[in-house]
Amino acid sequence: MHLADITMFYAPASGGVRTYLSAKRAWLQTQPGIRHSLLVPGEHTSCEQGVYLLPAPTIPFSQSYRFPLSGRAWVEQLQALRPNIIEAGDPYRLAWAALAAGKSLDVPVIGFYHSDLPRLVGARAGGWTDPVLDGYVRRLYGRFDRVLAPSRLMADKLAGLGVQRVQVQPLGVDTTQFHPRLADAQARHRLGIPEHAHLLIFAGRGSREKHIPMLLQTLQRLGRDYHLLLVGSHMPTRTPSNVSVLNRFVGQSELARLMASSDAMLHAGDQETFGLVILEAMASGLPVVGVRAGAVAELVAPGTGLLAKPGCVDSLAQTVRALFADGWPEMGRLARRHVELHYAWDQVLPSLLGHYRELCGDWTFETAANG
Repeated sequence: MHLADITMFYAPASGGVRTYLSAKRAWLQTQPGIRHSLLVPGEHTSCEQGVYLLPAPTIPFSQSYRFPLSGRAWVEQLQALRPNIIEAGDPYRLAWAALAAGKSLDVPVIGFYHSDLPRLVGARAGGWTDPVLDGYVRRLYGRFDRVLAPSRLMADKLAGLGVQRVQVQPLGVDTTQFHPRLADAQARHRLGIPEHAHLLIFAGRGSREKHIPMLLQTLQRLGRDYHLLLVGSHMPTRTPSNVSVLNRFVGQSELARLMASSDAMLHAGDQETFGLVILEAMASGLPVVGVRAGAVAELVAPGTGLLAKPGCVDSLAQTVRALFADGWPEMGRLARRHVELHYAWDQVLPSLLGHYRELCGDWTFETAANG
C-alpha cells in the first residue's frame, strides 16, 4: 500500500501536524508492505527519502508556513506518484488538490480535520464569518471518502455541520522522548525560580485562544508559593514576579526536559481541537490543571488532573490550590500511565492504519496475522 500525505501545516517551527506526520512516517517504515510519501511546501522543488517539496511563498508572521498559490503542480505530483490512498492535512488549496488527484487516480482520499477553521478565523475576524466558513467546511469535507477528527468534540462539530463519514482518530505522543526521567535538578536554579514554589508550566503559542492573560491573573491570585513558566513564541513581556517566560520556539528535547522538571501543567485554553501539549505533559509525569471545555477535557481522565470552570480566574486558582493540597505526585504517575496505555504512538497508529486498509480494501495484514 502506498499512502501519500499532503499538507501546508509543515514548517521548521510548526507544531502538532508535523509531530503527527513525523511519528507516522517513522512507524510506517516498520510496517511491511507500506510506502509513504509526504508532499509539503518548500523554498525549492526537491525530493529526499519520500519527502517531496514543492515551491510556495511564505506567509508573513506565520512561523515559516508556506501557502501554495496554485494546486496544479501538487495534483500532477500526486498523479505521478500514483498512491493507493491520499490524506489531506489542511483545509486549504492542498485539500482540493488531494481531492482532484484522488478523482483522477480513482483512489480514496481522507481529510484529517486537524484545525477548527471557523473558530480560528472567527476569533480574529469576528463571528460574522461563521456561516460562510461553516458552509465551506461542509462543502469541502463532504467530498472526502472519510474524515478523521482528533477528538470527539471535533467529530461532533463536523457531524453538526452535516459532514458524514466522520470518525475519531486520536493523535499520540512519544512516551520515550517525553518522560519523567528527564527531570533536571538544576533547571529551576538556571531559570531563577524559587525552590520552594510549586512550578507550573504552559507551552505553546501565545495566541488569543490560549488565554495567557488568564494564566497571569491566576498566578497573581496564587502568590509567591506558586510559579509559572511560559514557554513559546509571542508570549507577553510584562508579567507578575512569579511568572518566567521563554519567549521563543523550543525544540522537543528542551521542552521535554522543562516539562519533566516542573510539577504540573496549567492550561486555560477552552477551544483546543486536541491538545497535544497536554499529552506531552502527562507523558512527562505531570498532572494537568485545565478547564472543562474543548478537547482538553477529553484528555484529562479522572485521577490525572483537575478541571476548572472555563473563563474563570477564581476557579482556575482554586483548582491549582486543590491539586497541590493532596496527592498531586500520584496524579502525575497516573497521568503517565494513562498516556502509556492509550496515547503512545504504538497504541494509536494501528487504528490509523486500519482506516487506510479498510478504504483500500487491503486486509492482507489480517490474513498474515491470523495465518
